Amino acid sequence: MSGALPSAASLYRRVWRVIPPGEWAAFSDDIEAILTLKRERNAVILAHNYQTPEIFHCVADIVGDSLALARKAMTVEAKVIVLAGVHFMAETAKLLNPDKIVLIPDLGAGCSLADSITAQDVRLMRQRYPGVPIVTYVNTSAEVKAESDICCTSGNAKAVVESLGVPRVIMLPDEYLAHNIAAQTDVEIIAWKGHCEVHERFTSADIRELRENHPGVTVLAHPECPPDVVAEADFSGSTAAMSDYVETQRPPRVVLMTECSMSDNVALAHPDVEFIRPCNLCPHMKRITLANIRSALEENRHIVTIDPRIAERARWAVERMLFV
Repeated sequence: MSGALPSAASLYRRVWRVIPPGEWAAFSDDIEAILTLKRERNAVILAHNYQTPEIFHCVADIVGDSLALARKAMTVEAKVIVLAGVHFMAETAKLLNPDKIVLIPDLGAGCSLADSITAQDVRLMRQRYPGVPIVTYVNTSAEVKAESDICCTSGNAKAVVESLGVPRVIMLPDEYLAHNIAAQTDVEIIAWKGHCEVHERFTSADIRELRENHPGVTVLAHPECPPDVVAEADFSGSTAAMSDYVETQRPPRVVLMTECSMSDNVALAHPDVEFIRPCNLCPHMKRITLANIRSALEENRHIVTIDPRIAERARWAVERMLFV
């Protein structure tokens, strides 16, 4: 990293519309320290779209959805990667950068989808459906990825499913994503019963109420939402696709049926768009803070490790996805 470090004061200009001055005062010391530590340690911070604005806009070097982070992780030249997101994302970064130090600021930053399935479950599915390829969502552990034929994200799931050229696939573990993709393709999809604890709480009644209270609102839904929610929405797509929709379509009034911080982060780039915010927080994403990012860089914690035998097979499934 070269050039002068930005100051916390200059960075506040990026986020002042969503972070009050009093709240910013509590962040500035950690931000200044993180900027210095990144340079000293030759480190980069990868942040998911669900991270809060002071992380996403002020200390992150690479931001995006799961697919973007996976792709960009392959090009990182820094020696240290701090993953501001949940544990499976840090594992994916480690799979793609086996010789780098990958840190997750809080080991408790998990995922209800990743917790919904085990490697043994995948092996049992293979026994039940012999010869049917297994497409595994990246929201899973490395052990589960290692038992899979190929991974996918919400942004490329349809393309991955159809790339296999078969009439039937198993898609794990998100039941709603599987059903929503099945509605877009002729490929038969066998689903698991996992759900995202954030997206499963949205309902079609929520959308009808939003339309009644906010006439003309455009509704964008993440494909991890239940199928009836996706059917009621004006558009469904990954967090990157939702952000692109706002960028290109410029709806006067919009609601994003996804995690809270996504709206804050997109709204900062589009002050001309009114964002309605039905708020479902991800408790795991919110375990990542400026304070524990700083501690991760200061104390080299928590280092992500993966059994090499598992990593080799899991890496193959992830890399196969990246070339679809």
